[in-house]
Amino acid sequence: MVAIQQGPDGPAEDAVARAMAEVPRADFLPVSVRCHSAADEPLAIGCGQTNSQPTTVARMLRLLDIRPGQRALDVGSGSGWTAALLGVLVGEAGVVHGVELEPDLAASAAQVVAARCPGTVQVHAAGPGVLGLPEHAPYDRILVSADAPRIPEELVEQLLAPDGEQAGGVMVVPVRGEMHRIRRDSDGLEITRHGQYRFVPLR
Repeated sequence: MVAIQQGPDGPAEDAVARAMAEVPRADFLPVSVRCHSAADEPLAIGCGQTNSQPTTVARMLRLLDIRPGQRALDVGSGSGWTAALLGVLVGEAGVVHGVELEPDLAASAAQVVAARCPGTVQVHAAGPGVLGLPEHAPYDRILVSADAPRIPEELVEQLLAPDGEQAGGVMVVPVRGEMHRIRRDSDGLEITRHGQYRFVPLR
């Protein structure tokens, strides 16, 4: 069963705001665009990829509702900023795996997050033909920073399955330009929709 609902956006001031204050965007940008780090707009980071605008990142993280101690997957890590933000939100007891398709971006992001979040966050280069990072699944939360042509079943399968009173995992992903929050539950998927956004395509 797939339930489609309209959902709330969450509070304006919360752990996400504190994490974004703790992890400066500028540290994850190429030197050439760091002077624009405070601008609420996407910024080019090379390889045809962008660092998403801060208000979009904040809204996605609030929709994700990540908790300390959880396991998270960051798909389309780009510069590593979102992976580092997730690392702050899960805390020392949590684990974050980022995955990036562009090898050069993956390498630079891995270096930056290793310095900022040692032991908590790792960024990996995506495997050929593999979406996500199934070898480290399941995940309590999955954040996708690229526009999918459909709900990515490969990532749904990597979400934590519900078990008794334990809720299933949650994924936030733009699908055909519309932000989706997807929870895996015992009846299938619960989906809420949260407005239009523009992202690079999920590949």
